[in-house]
Amino acid sequence: MLTMKYGLIGLGNLGSNIAVNLIKSGFQLYLNDIDLSKFSSFETLGAIWCDTPSELAKKVDCVITCLPSPKTSYDVMLGKNGALASMSKGSTWIETSTTNVKDLIKISDQAKKLGVATLEAPVTGGIHRAAAGKITILVGGEASVLSRHRLALESFGEPIFHLGGIGSASILKVITNMLAFVNLIGAGEGLLLAKKAGIDLKEAYKAIQASSGNSAEFETVAPVILNGSFDTAFTLELACKDLGLMMELGKHHGVPLKFTGLMDQMFIEAKEKYGPDEWTPNVIKMMEENTGTTLRAPGFPDQMMDAESVKNFINEG
Repeated sequence: MLTMKYGLIGLGNLGSNIAVNLIKSGFQLYLNDIDLSKFSSFETLGAIWCDTPSELAKKVDCVITCLPSPKTSYDVMLGKNGALASMSKGSTWIETSTTNVKDLIKISDQAKKLGVATLEAPVTGGIHRAAAGKITILVGGEASVLSRHRLALESFGEPIFHLGGIGSASILKVITNMLAFVNLIGAGEGLLLAKKAGIDLKEAYKAIQASSGNSAEFETVAPVILNGSFDTAFTLELACKDLGLMMELGKHHGVPLKFTGLMDQMFIEAKEKYGPDEWTPNVIKMMEENTGTTLRAPGFPDQMMDAESVKNFINEG
């Protein structure tokens, strides 16, 4: 068992995978979530439950947060029974959530006054890569703090990119999500056109995957659209949150984001039509309904996989 104790707050799709990989790597892990039922699968792995963020913070050297919204992160750190007030001098807060830079810096400044270091470490690459411990980690903060916690970060992700000070990683994370949504919508429009033109969708997928039009998003998300499950483990609510953060950043830095604004409206429309908890490819479902066409093809997986695994799945089908 490694000596440094970590606490993780937030056992959603991403947080659960981070927790499993930390435990597998030998870290003593303390857990907290608003839903106690999520803990049952971790108890057998040796994790320790804490009733509040404050209780967790008292027991660990580092608090990791993995939460669905900037408000939730803010409340967990600074609200009633919040973690920060109970963290010891010399400890660290690692924020893996996609959050608001302004709030991140405010909490980080408060932490510094208490002798608590901050490292932002949002992740990108999809739940399938998080499950494998191979998700990309974007880091902002002091190099010495990154060095102190590199072993823990490497347990649940790679590669790790140190982008600069606090705020830099959160900005780039929002940019990467925006680019993923661009590719999602482009994939939907392209596949719809192929279907309307009478092109076999399985062959279209394989050809695009081998072309200059390929992308990581197309390789991993198009299969669950073609399967019909739409399961990206990423909701329309989260997509709208991220696009809203992107629009705020564009306004703050004086960058006109016309295309992002159009995407933002498309995702808002899909969220209102299908519900906030539906998966992101429902924005493609909206296109299907508008054209009276469905993008379904046999032999595709119902969950996201890396590109090579998708190829193998198709070939074995």
